[in-house]
Amino acid sequence: MDYVIVAVIAIVIAVILAWAYFTAQRLNRLHIRVDSSLAQLEAALDRRAAVAAALEPSLREAARAAESTNLTDGAFEQRSVRERELTADIARAFPQRPAELVEAETRVQLAHRFYNEAVSDTRALRLRPLVRGLRLGGTARLPEFFEFVGLPEAQ
Repeated sequence: MDYVIVAVIAIVIAVILAWAYFTAQRLNRLHIRVDSSLAQLEAALDRRAAVAAALEPSLREAARAAESTNLTDGAFEQRSVRERELTADIARAFPQRPAELVEAETRVQLAHRFYNEAVSDTRALRLRPLVRGLRLGGTARLPEFFEFVGLPEAQ
């Protein structure tokens, strides 16, 4: 009888350890996905700024200001503010947007959506009580959402 209890306890411990291991691996993959999609978002934002500056020289200063702020932890708010300023300048400069700018804007919208979905998935898993209690997320920071307001649809 004692062997049965020990075997059941060993099986329960093995199941818990396997769950913790696979959950930690999933968190690692989610963090990699967040990092990758953040790099894609930053590249799309930089491309949009470069296209806007190339099409309208008066936008070069706003584009340079947006591009000079990297999307790193703690700088999201600064980049978001600069992107909103650039968006407002683009809207004033281009009542009818050129195709190059529409394409760049579409790429930004897609990259923004993919990034925020990756953040949402990661946060959903990281904020579960058992995951937090076992500290399966390690020392990685909880990813932040990026706020981006694009241009309104062209008329």
